[in-house]
Amino acid sequence: MSDINTLQQTLNAFPTPEARLRHLAQAFEGRIVFSTSFGIEDQLITHWIFSQNLPVQVFTLDTGRNFQETYSVWQRTLEQYGKTIAVYAPQADALQQLLEAKGPNSFYESVENRKECCFIRKVEPLRRALAGQALWITGIRADQSPERANLNNLEWDDAHQLYKFHPLFDWSFEAVKAEVQSLQIPYNALHDRGFVSIGCAPCTRAIRPDEDFRAGRWWWEDQSKKECGLHVR
Repeated sequence: MSDINTLQQTLNAFPTPEARLRHLAQAFEGRIVFSTSFGIEDQLITHWIFSQNLPVQVFTLDTGRNFQETYSVWQRTLEQYGKTIAVYAPQADALQQLLEAKGPNSFYESVENRKECCFIRKVEPLRRALAGQALWITGIRADQSPERANLNNLEWDDAHQLYKFHPLFDWSFEAVKAEVQSLQIPYNALHDRGFVSIGCAPCTRAIRPDEDFRAGRWWWEDQSKKECGLHVR
């Protein structure tokens, strides 16, 4: 499993994302995790993992600034599947120092401040969640941004020293939503109000039909290459 080309060829032999997840769950048992932010892509992947009892740890990063709709779908997911979702929150001291020094909305003032907030609330907790793991499953899709379109469904994450697998990489948003509705999977109500990419409440808005998929994230910044630091190359 040490060679990414060999692993990619193995995955290509499986016809569906579900079959690929089953294979990876067995091959990397004990060292495979899935990060959910409770967006619609993540809900479908969570369904595949939980409904098949796959040995994959599901975790979330609770930034403390999520929409109430996000917390609601989190609760509904726990109730529907009866499974555990691990939680990683910001380090209290770092968050307290940020709030005391710059206040609760410093991220609007500059890109540097926004990245500082993202680091404390998301990037550092993610590092703890991925420590010692060998494979990280994500809900990334190719059409979410031009940068993500240049990825592959399987890649090596040098920053975290593990494989990343994107089971829905070649799916459209419409296809994901149709599958979620067909399977009666709980999903975030904001998706029905023009939100396609849902992050922290102060940093996310709905998009217009003519806007890019990522236009609703950090909309006050330059529209190119908008990432929070979780997915870096």
